[in-house]
Amino acid sequence: MKRKDLEFFKNFLNDRLEELLGHADDTVSGMTSQKENFPDPTDRASMEADRNFLLRIRDRENKLIKKIKKALDRIENETFGICETCGEDISIERLKARPVTTQCIDCKTKEEAMEKALGL
Repeated sequence: MKRKDLEFFKNFLNDRLEELLGHADDTVSGMTSQKENFPDPTDRASMEADRNFLLRIRDRENKLIKKIKKALDRIENETFGICETCGEDISIERLKARPVTTQCIDCKTKEEAMEKALGL
C-alpha cells in the first residue's frame, strides 16, 4: 500500500477515535450529573429506556474503538491492508468502506457463508 494511502487511513482512524472517545466522555458526564426525579412512572420509564438505548450504542462504539486501535497498530506494524486469512492485499475500496477490516472481501464472504451454513 502506498504511503499516501496509509496516511489517509491513519488520519481517518485517529479522527474517528477522537470522535468516539468524545461521545464516551459526554455519556459518562451526563449520567453522573443527572439526578432527576420523575414523579410520573411513565416519564421515569421513558428516561430509563432512553438511557439503556444510549448505553447499548456506547457499548457498540466501545467495540469499534478497540477495532480502531488494532487497525492503528496494524498501520504501525505495516500489516494494515493485508488479509489475515489469505495474506493478499485488501482492496482500497473495501478499506474505505470498512477501515477496521482484517479480511479481504473473498475471505469474509467465505467466512460468512460458513457461519450461515453452521447456523452461527
